[in-house]
Amino acid sequence: MLHAGEITFVVLARNCTDEPHRLIASSIGIAIPSEENQYGYLSEHHSFGQPEEIAGDYSEDLAASMLATTMGVAFDPATAWDERKQLFMSSGLIIKTTNMTQSAIGDKSGLWTSVVAAVVFLPATTASVQELLPPSNQPAV
Repeated sequence: MLHAGEITFVVLARNCTDEPHRLIASSIGIAIPSEENQYGYLSEHHSFGQPEEIAGDYSEDLAASMLATTMGVAFDPATAWDERKQLFMSSGLIIKTTNMTQSAIGDKSGLWTSVVAAVVFLPATTASVQELLPPSNQPAV
């Protein structure tokens, strides 16, 4: 939880258009490793003409691929994302991938239309970290 005046980090993906009926999307991909002492990866993606699901899958794939590369997971980048996602999860090194995506279609009259996707870093408290742990890993009180 943030308190008034605190500063935190944010990754922000933004896209905008004034072209009528133009499809736009902004997305942030997230890849979280299984080891707490390792860093995860975030990726930012903005596109024109991509539906929300495709833009989201692309950013999620990008984040997971970057994390897998640093962890030495062998994979073929030419395979489909769903196949690689299964490989990454079965390796046991990556426990979660997801994306935050927003898309919109440009205003029919040519007014500016914008989309924003954001991931905000919140400081972890002992309680919030314990909530993420499976019951068997929680310390005894």
